[in-house]
Amino acid sequence: MLSLIFYNIFLVLYRAAIGLASVWDEKARHWIRGRENALPVFNEKTIWMHCASLGEFEQGRPVLEAVKKRFPHYPVVLTFFSPSGYEIRKKYTGADAVLYLPLDGKRRAQQTIQAINPALVLWVKYEYWYYHLTEVQKRNVPLILVSGIFRPHQPFFKWYGNLWNKMLRRFTVVFVQNEASYRLLEAHQLHQHAVVAGDTRFDRVTDVAANATAIPPVAAFCAQRPVLVAGSTWEEDEEVLAHYVRQHPEIVFIIAPHEVDEDNIRDVMKIFPDAVRFSRLQEATDQQHVLIIDNIGMLNRLYQYATVAYIGGGFRDSGIHNTLEAAVYGIPVVFGPVYEKFNEAVEMIETGCATSIENALELEQTLNDYFSNAHHRTRAGLAAKNYVAEHTGSTQMITDVIYEKRLLTN
Repeated sequence: MLSLIFYNIFLVLYRAAIGLASVWDEKARHWIRGRENALPVFNEKTIWMHCASLGEFEQGRPVLEAVKKRFPHYPVVLTFFSPSGYEIRKKYTGADAVLYLPLDGKRRAQQTIQAINPALVLWVKYEYWYYHLTEVQKRNVPLILVSGIFRPHQPFFKWYGNLWNKMLRRFTVVFVQNEASYRLLEAHQLHQHAVVAGDTRFDRVTDVAANATAIPPVAAFCAQRPVLVAGSTWEEDEEVLAHYVRQHPEIVFIIAPHEVDEDNIRDVMKIFPDAVRFSRLQEATDQQHVLIIDNIGMLNRLYQYATVAYIGGGFRDSGIHNTLEAAVYGIPVVFGPVYEKFNEAVEMIETGCATSIENALELEQTLNDYFSNAHHRTRAGLAAKNYVAEHTGSTQMITDVIYEKRLLTN
């Protein structure tokens, strides 16, 4: 099959490109080194969840933990493709093993599935690997797609999409986030195993917020002042924020950059020269009102201190980061112009709990309104909290199907 030949060529070129990039790129080096060790071999059947990166892990986590709670005797194997997921969650205590997924290939896939020995496979959202998915199906192992989302521009719906269609047909059940995804699959005769179940991220952020612990140094720094938490920011976001920050010393600004390596933190500190880093928060003075978060894993708890949230990424082609982490706390959400491919962002704007801005001037107008108009701010915050609450339940639906269809049994 011609498409499979091209796929194999892609795999060779991808591996070569990663090898070349590893000369100067730390993530590429992690990608290679993390795959040098042999996979552990499981003699007993496992529950296996694969995620592309950290965001997909947070999306699949509620389902994994719900299934594990029901079937505690199964070991759990968690795999990542990206270092940004593996490096942050390699010590996740909910799994018996956290591993890198080997690059796709017929022999590697056979070795992987044989070693992991799954009784159930949870594949989160996207990232389709032909040989791994095919090998799972060959062994008659139930294969579940969690929180899939489909759009017309994807390869499944193109003239060259035959190989992608085959991969999608490998799944026992395809749980999609919305009706639009289901209708798109239906229009291309790919809906036979599809079920509309919603987005498990709503369940995850609800659980996180309900169990969020305090961060006393941050609470002390905020000291009852109005607070803007800017999460997962990039340089473009920080530059848009800079003028407003300088003009409003009465507001506390907590900025959590998407990249927290030392070089980037230094660059952020240049934009906000009067800021204090979280790691040096004990050195902060009463006059300082900007806090730079120089660690990973704290952001979803920071939003509990926010009066308003700003979500980064909206000035890049890849788009905004997770808006739900902030919305669950019942606060207004603001982000840049690139958000259309994120269904929840579109719906949040429609419900009045989020605002998209194009530039620094619009940001200033929006924030001035939220900070000065308590009625508007409260109304938007309540809409945000209600929006999240109305969309929970996806995890329960998915696990119910797994139980009812006996896709995993004692």
